[in-house]
Amino acid sequence: MNLLVQPKLIIHGGAGSSLKDKGGVEMVRRSLYKVIEEVYSLLMSGGSANEAVVKGCQMLEDNPCFNAGTGSVLQSDGQIRMSAALMDGTAQSFSGVINITRVKNPIDLAQGLQSSPDRVLSDYGAAELARELRIPSYNPLTDTRLEEWLQERQDNFKSTMAGVVAPKELVSNSNAGRGTIGVVVLDGRGNLSAGTSTGGKGFERIGRVSDSAMPAGNYATKDAAVSCTGIGEDIIDECLAPRIVVRVGDGMTLKDAMQRTFVESQQNKRDLGAIALDAKGTIAWGKTSQILLAAYHDGENIGDTLEASQEMQVGSW
Repeated sequence: MNLLVQPKLIIHGGAGSSLKDKGGVEMVRRSLYKVIEEVYSLLMSGGSANEAVVKGCQMLEDNPCFNAGTGSVLQSDGQIRMSAALMDGTAQSFSGVINITRVKNPIDLAQGLQSSPDRVLSDYGAAELARELRIPSYNPLTDTRLEEWLQERQDNFKSTMAGVVAPKELVSNSNAGRGTIGVVVLDGRGNLSAGTSTGGKGFERIGRVSDSAMPAGNYATKDAAVSCTGIGEDIIDECLAPRIVVRVGDGMTLKDAMQRTFVESQQNKRDLGAIALDAKGTIAWGKTSQILLAAYHDGENIGDTLEASQEMQVGSW
């Protein structure tokens, strides 16, 4: 396969509080690197940006460590409701599902809607789509998330959200976790795509809609693509992903667009993070949270952000 450009890839497994120890870091690193290796192999064999994004999201959704797909957190009524979005930057086509239940990979539904005239569906419509696509029923509940919810129920749901990483012993403060997964890709043809999936923030009011199935949290054009993580309401208030992408389209470098946007977010006391790629192959990430669980492939090497400083930070390659 003759590639026109060098493929690039960056993924995230959420943002939040510090991992307690090196063991926690290494567990997350292994999980992220496995996804990086398989998805990058797909890209090198000629896979499209959309295919690579969906593959990466599926793998992250299937890992019970992360709050998406299997291992999603429970809402206040003890139910799991998941949301996901896919955006094709070349076509500038956004699709997503909101509060879908009993499916293994919500990103599959977002992908299925890319060719539909109705491209964002909520609970009942998303469930009907799953039946139309013959997606089998699946229970994404794990024992860890159930135990987490039962403990919170005893405490009268005092936590504002669940831990970003499911094994609680790996997180120093489970109240500070923000659970989302995301994948951003530049393929060998120069096309950009972004996908984001989440189980929500945990213990939330029934019907709450996250940023993950909105352009605020997942956006792409021919110029740049962004997937966000953190407190969904903060991401929505900042309109984070489109703000970064539009600035790149208006002529800013991706690094400068990220820097300005995250300085603004810090000034507004937001708690969030984002991963990004531009059409030139620049890889970037930013956070105001303590940590961002992100890893990337720059065409030569795999790296990550797991041990970055705990202050607001922006990085690029």
